[in-house]
Amino acid sequence: MVEWVWRAAKACPQMDSVVVATDSEEVAATCRERAIPVVMTSPECQSGSDRVYEVAKQTDADVYVNIQGDEPTLTPDFFEPLLALFDRPEVEVTTLAVPCPQEEFSNPNAVKVVTALDGRALYFSRATIPFDRDGGGFAGYKKHLGIYAYRKAALERFAALAPSPLERVEKLEQLRLLENGIALYVADAPADTIGVDTEADLVRAQAVLEDRAK
Repeated sequence: MVEWVWRAAKACPQMDSVVVATDSEEVAATCRERAIPVVMTSPECQSGSDRVYEVAKQTDADVYVNIQGDEPTLTPDFFEPLLALFDRPEVEVTTLAVPCPQEEFSNPNAVKVVTALDGRALYFSRATIPFDRDGGGFAGYKKHLGIYAYRKAALERFAALAPSPLERVEKLEQLRLLENGIALYVADAPADTIGVDTEADLVRAQAVLEDRAK
């Protein structure tokens, strides 16, 4: 699964280097067998962003991209909108979202995001936001995809901050950025992804990959 994600990122022309960051020797050994570069990180990392920061201390770059290893349906075209936002000097951190499927409106595992008109994230929540007070049938919910890119200074600042109150309540690391005034901008992803958390997710992801291979 990790190899699928790594290959998708490697195929993106904007990526200079793609490595797997892990604290698992089993994962590292599997990657080495497949000639995938690995950086060992501390098991004390509390979030993916903290793990990326450990890589950043060893690898210099202007922008770092945080990709989850359990997203095998990612394709190279996910990264272009994520990185294109950095053409705007005010952008410090970017992420992606898609229209939320109706069956996931009330699913707390489908994180919702609301943004300002310029794409700046206002809030992320496991709750259904915005709340449709009048029951008018609002269908414009945005589902957050857990892929991030950071300017180096923003990543360093994030890593220096303690977990924030809202982050601890919602269990969403991106809220640490918002609570500390670090702007996070949201781009439209080309499609939804399948994050593999269960066997059912794995079956769905395998079906997508097999269909692409035809």
